[in-house]
Amino acid sequence: MLTKVQIRHSLDEITKMFPNAECELTYKNPFELVIAVLLSAQCTDVLVNKVTKNLFQKYKTPEDFLAVSVEELQSDIRSIGLYRNKAKNIQKLCRSLIDYYNGEVPNTKSELVKLAGVGRKTANVVASVAFGEPAIAVDTHVERVSKRLGICRWKDSVIQVEETLMKKVPKEEWTATHHRLIFFGRYHCKAKNPNCPDCPLLGICREGQKRMKKRN
Repeated sequence: MLTKVQIRHSLDEITKMFPNAECELTYKNPFELVIAVLLSAQCTDVLVNKVTKNLFQKYKTPEDFLAVSVEELQSDIRSIGLYRNKAKNIQKLCRSLIDYYNGEVPNTKSELVKLAGVGRKTANVVASVAFGEPAIAVDTHVERVSKRLGICRWKDSVIQVEETLMKKVPKEEWTATHHRLIFFGRYHCKAKNPNCPDCPLLGICREGQKRMKKRN
């Protein structure tokens, strides 16, 4: 496990690499963001953005999504993985927004997780990106990077990874750190081919050092 000083060094180096990291989903308001994040589960942001470009022109309000059959909505998002369940959850989410929130997306994590298809990660993303609430959303990139670097243990659950990061990262840096870890994992410390030879953190990354030994 990394020491407090090593964690600080890691975050600083990642910040240098990706100082402008931010949410790469395309959206105009909290409603579009929550739909986009819901669609992004087990799917790339690039593909989601391609689909939502037309989707958000056709559906602008919760009422719009409920005005069509679930089959039509499924057809609109067919290129996205798990599109059947996602279409059902989108309509359930929209119904909840109308019935309980006057058609508006709630601005707290505790309320967001009550919506269909909105888990802890999605709630953290929407709360932080749309409403400025400090949060660390642990997706596959954040989890992988945190464990590879030794900020968290390999056996930690997603929730444990989130709680560990919240303890070890200053609260005012939670949201920025979330985005930077995603960029680091998406573009540098990739799942299958991490760029260990050119990584500024190789000296303190045991996982990277193991990989380099195997190469040699």
